[in-house]
Amino acid sequence: MLPKSFMTEQSTLTLQVLQQRLDALMLRDKQRFARRLHGVKKVKNPDTQQAIFQTMAKEIEQAAAQVALREAARPSITYPQNLPVSQKKQDILEAIRDHQVVIVAGETGSGKTTQLPKICMELGRGIKGLIGHTQPRRLAARTVANRIAEELQTEPGGCIGYKVRFSDHVSSNTMVKLMTDGILLAEIQQDRLLMQYDTIIIDEAHERSLNIDFLLGYLKELLPRRPDLKVIITSATIDPERFSRHFNNAPIIEVSGRTYPVEVRYRPIVEEADDTERDQLQAIFDAVDELGRESPGDILIFMSGEREIRDTADALNKLNLRHTEVLPLYARLSNSEQNRVFQSHSGRRIVLATNVAETSLTVPGIKYVIDPGTARISRYSYRTKVQRLPIEPISQASANQRKGRCGRVSEGICIRLYSEDDFLSRPEFTDPEILRTNLASVILQMTALGLGDIAAFPFVEAPDKRNIQDGVRLLEELGAITADEQQTAYKLTPLGRQLSQLPVDPRLARMVLEAQKHGCVREAMIITSALSIQDPRERPVDKQQASDEKHRRFHDKESDFLAFVNLWNYLGEQQKALSSNQFRRLCRTDYLNYLRVREWQDIYTQLRQVVKELGIPVNSEPAAYREIHVALLTGLLSHIGMKDADKQEYTGARNARFSIFPGSGLFKKPPKWTMVAELVETSRLWGRIAARIEPEWVEPVAQHLIKRSYSEPHWERAQGAVMATEKVTVYGLPIVAARKVNYSQIDPALCRELFIRHALVEGDWQTRHAFFRENLKLRAEVEELEHKSRRRDILVDDDTLFEFYDQRISHDVISARHFDSWWKKISRETPDLLNFEKSMLIKEGAEKISKLDYPNFWHQGNLKLRLSYQFEPGADADGVTVHIPLPLLNQV
Repeated sequence: MLPKSFMTEQSTLTLQVLQQRLDALMLRDKQRFARRLHGVKKVKNPDTQQAIFQTMAKEIEQAAAQVALREAARPSITYPQNLPVSQKKQDILEAIRDHQVVIVAGETGSGKTTQLPKICMELGRGIKGLIGHTQPRRLAARTVANRIAEELQTEPGGCIGYKVRFSDHVSSNTMVKLMTDGILLAEIQQDRLLMQYDTIIIDEAHERSLNIDFLLGYLKELLPRRPDLKVIITSATIDPERFSRHFNNAPIIEVSGRTYPVEVRYRPIVEEADDTERDQLQAIFDAVDELGRESPGDILIFMSGEREIRDTADALNKLNLRHTEVLPLYARLSNSEQNRVFQSHSGRRIVLATNVAETSLTVPGIKYVIDPGTARISRYSYRTKVQRLPIEPISQASANQRKGRCGRVSEGICIRLYSEDDFLSRPEFTDPEILRTNLASVILQMTALGLGDIAAFPFVEAPDKRNIQDGVRLLEELGAITADEQQTAYKLTPLGRQLSQLPVDPRLARMVLEAQKHGCVREAMIITSALSIQDPRERPVDKQQASDEKHRRFHDKESDFLAFVNLWNYLGEQQKALSSNQFRRLCRTDYLNYLRVREWQDIYTQLRQVVKELGIPVNSEPAAYREIHVALLTGLLSHIGMKDADKQEYTGARNARFSIFPGSGLFKKPPKWTMVAELVETSRLWGRIAARIEPEWVEPVAQHLIKRSYSEPHWERAQGAVMATEKVTVYGLPIVAARKVNYSQIDPALCRELFIRHALVEGDWQTRHAFFRENLKLRAEVEELEHKSRRRDILVDDDTLFEFYDQRISHDVISARHFDSWWKKISRETPDLLNFEKSMLIKEGAEKISKLDYPNFWHQGNLKLRLSYQFEPGADADGVTVHIPLPLLNQV
């Protein structure tokens, strides 16, 4: 039913009447009509204005009818009484009603994720705008949407929809929209005020991913401009006060989870009073043995990485524990291997997991936890410019999350392989991702959105200034941004704007754009989409040799990047020839993860669509090796390396030292120069996914980064110019060790000086200029007089001659070519400008010395013999020499 205000007579329509009706519309419609009404104010003719009002009134009425339909379609809402959040429903409802921002804190299992959207719907939210509900992972967005839809007895995609990368299940009837936080972030570019939403729920905010922190900062700035927008932040009970402070002391509502008491036992690997030596493996054996004497129940052991899991699993299996199954759990496992953890079983199960099992996955049936207290934590090193994966002690919050894993089904026991003092001395929380990652992607998106200086953005915790600088430097390396004169504000270059439109990491996006110049866009999209996902090639623990043999078919001896192209082409051929089920089986046989293959293909398709929109043509013919790798180089300029002569090690950018990863096709025969997709530090710095490059490929694509140094500038007669030896480096690596170059543009003043001194003063020049010949002739006469008189003080010094030329020759003359051009004009007006006079060549006080005093010939009888003079004491020819022709020798 429409409001009565909509029944107004047409003749009484005014701007104010229509503006009042806008409050009944959906938010986006309200904004759209408000802009149109503002434009109508400029219409001066009353009849024309009234006609526009009548048309808009009908459109507003239709838009209001949509709101009425949405309100009528709202499902009846019930709450499962066994969930802790249901007990706090009234408190949450009142807090959301009375405050713009509410923090809901509670552990996994409290029901906050599924019930909060329903509480918002009960408050009337989701009618005039969507209830946006973000999740850190795609799987969670889908499963939560399905769960809420099931509870409301509706179909997914209707009242409850979801949108994840490459999959949009949102309709015009949708009230609650589940999505990844990355989707909401991307939508900001088109919807700056987020007008399609009346409520936003940021779920699992304690994970503090880059996307979550960016959204929290953006929402803080947005809320004053959107007083109608409600924001709900959900978090585990990890520091909810921080979120409250960020949003001006927003209220916190605690919702307890369904947990049982957990006993914590501290069993340090090495006891202070114990002289016996034991390592972590033995400590795990002892803990398993201790728990084996307790009541039945599965054990979850946290490990730092895959290799550690495999080694520990092998060692536990060798113990032949009765009725015990040992299972690994980490992100790179195939789906079938991961699913084994969730299947029912008999006997005891020991699950070895990375920190993925802390919050992301809930392993069923766990009664006991063994916690060594360490984890591999991704951390960006501003010194080496690499994302490191060091093993570090976990925070107290992570340790408590691990402990909580064993209190879900019954009372549990958590054995910590470190002391209580160690636990209490650890940091309270894990650093959020923004404090330990390269910020290039965030800075690029922020710059594209026009959000200003990242250092001034209201993050929950401001990132390290050094990491901000690294992100800026990477974008400058890619040519994506330029700074103002004060180096405080940045703006996107045309290239940077294109980079921000591509749905991949800025490094990878740069490769695709460069590929256009080299005719290899197809290969670049295949490679960059592969680098955007987890490697589709699987290597099961018990079938490593078999999987390696299958994958070796796609290897390229010079490039791991081309292995992706070979695999892509193979999969394309097989997909055409096989049915869908046959293709799935093929992937399984070839040790390829089918879902990751599909994701690879999806990203490629999306990239291709964006490339098409940018007007970039895609090549149909295969591209050459050089072209492909030059395009890839543009995104990996700080990931190149030069091999040490006597080691299997490379010197990389900024003097970093790395080795090619053992799984690479180049590991056995490493090239002299390489580039790698990523540098990862574990026990040492490894370059993963490598390829051979030539140093001369680097210079053309690294013009904005290269540093040139010059040595030994010298005059070259043949070139008629000053030449020097040039060394070209990128990040300290010599891509050109020694190259002869013209020095004219580098130091014109020095070139002019050397040209005058060597070419004109010393005469080291091949030229036909008349003044030059005459000047040399005059100089030779004076030098001859010095030899005759056996003196060195007659001819003026070179500095005097230099000064003569310096005063007369233009400052622009720095080489023979420049001189010829200048002299051609000047000599017409003053042809004698550069001519010496003999008097100027003779020093003051030496004018009395005459060549007449030193004859050129010796007369003896009728003979006239030539004399030559040489002033070189100690030389055989020193003094006066009479030249006697051989036939006349007996006449003297």
